[in-house]
Amino acid sequence: MKRLLCIIAAALVLTAAVRAQAATEVRMTGDALVYGNFFANRNFTGWNTAKWTNEAGNIRPAGSQTEDRFEIWERFRLRSDFIANEAVKFRLGVLVEDVWGHGTFTAANPTVAVEVYQAYLQFKWPGCDVQISAGLQPASIPQSSFFAGSVVFDENVSSLIITAPLIQDHLSMVLAYVRTIASDRTYAPTTTSIYSNEEGYMLALPFTMDGFKATPWALFGVGGKGGHYLTEAGWAEGLISSGLFSMAPVGWKNNFITALWAGTTLEVLALDPLKFYADVIWGQHGMNEYAKNVRNGWFIDAAAEYTGWDVLTPQAFGFWSTGEDSSTRNGSERMPNFFPGSGRGGEHEGGTISWNAGNSFLFDGGQELVKGSNMGISPVGNWGFGASLNNISFIEKLTQRFTFAYVHGNNSAKAIRYANFVLGSNPIFQMGRDLTDKEWVIGLNFDTKYMLYENLALILETGWAHPSQFQKNVWGSRLANKAEDAWKVSCGFKYTF
Repeated sequence: MKRLLCIIAAALVLTAAVRAQAATEVRMTGDALVYGNFFANRNFTGWNTAKWTNEAGNIRPAGSQTEDRFEIWERFRLRSDFIANEAVKFRLGVLVEDVWGHGTFTAANPTVAVEVYQAYLQFKWPGCDVQISAGLQPASIPQSSFFAGSVVFDENVSSLIITAPLIQDHLSMVLAYVRTIASDRTYAPTTTSIYSNEEGYMLALPFTMDGFKATPWALFGVGGKGGHYLTEAGWAEGLISSGLFSMAPVGWKNNFITALWAGTTLEVLALDPLKFYADVIWGQHGMNEYAKNVRNGWFIDAAAEYTGWDVLTPQAFGFWSTGEDSSTRNGSERMPNFFPGSGRGGEHEGGTISWNAGNSFLFDGGQELVKGSNMGISPVGNWGFGASLNNISFIEKLTQRFTFAYVHGNNSAKAIRYANFVLGSNPIFQMGRDLTDKEWVIGLNFDTKYMLYENLALILETGWAHPSQFQKNVWGSRLANKAEDAWKVSCGFKYTF
């Protein structure tokens, strides 16, 4: 009976598609990944990191689970554009992703899990070039094009985005409204009114002239104290100060918690093939809160590359971010960001944050073989630099990349020690992801891609990370003594269509 229902459902879908095609053009694109991944010493220990288990703040501590070093992952993404005309379309994107032997890919008795990761309407307002997109769609804060993505927010999210040209070919305006969570949906669990949503409003002004690009932007956010940030959203640790839980009075003061970010991207292309990139970002979360709950800080990055050679592209980059001072009473000095925490990105598997340079093994973003792809070190609260030889190509159809990166902590050991003393092992500060001002990590990665066919690639990604001695009086002897070098080898196929 179950199989008969599936056949009937499939037939109905095909019939609907045929009928729709009579009046609507349907274009399909997508990609498929199948790859094996060997990863030794995730989080430098081979153990799990701390994770929120409920909204009350209960925590599963770090070092309570052991890694499985070898996995085979498969991912399939299909994007269907239903195009009425050149001005109107709807996109539906579906995703299937899991390890072999689990969920969808379990033999004989699979648990099928198909995720809708994009579903949005896009059209131009009649008689002008104003473009409007509404629905579940890719949305990110502007970041210079050298880096893999935004350090603040970069994710598929339910949003309304309006793009309007102001000066043809030179200046445009982007307005966006996003709602990241609506924890209680229609009704709150009680008759007491507690705001449980989180939303943001962004303005960006992309500007282009010969040899120069810049995008100043600002983002205002509002979140309710009733929102399920710890387990549902999964990025609380990127937004909050440890003082929220470690100092009295515990919790938020207000029903509405406000946040503000502002920044600009810069790209200087006038000296092409020598190109320069930079970003300057400031952010504050909990602007109307107790001082202990406020998180406020800066993030700056810069990069340069030379694209004048056919055989390789040399690149260099650096970044700096404010870190925690010695006091928790005055809040956090790290820039707030939507860091993937206990939710989708907690295993450093291509979650929310996308900032990276040179496809470094140290940071979460840019890797093609996404699951188990990196160490998940946060650039926020740290500083560092690196160099990359990109697009190395001496053989037809073969490209390679070699990257070195160094990261040094910018956080006071006293602030982290206090949080760990009061809260125990916790997701706000994690050894190896967040570094004290006496800790550092170096990383190397060497990546290779060979195009078997125009749309089929054989990919090999390798990485190695070496930490300094982690401070035992901050993280505890058990975790610090277990830390050792981490490395990974991922190899597989990527098919695009």
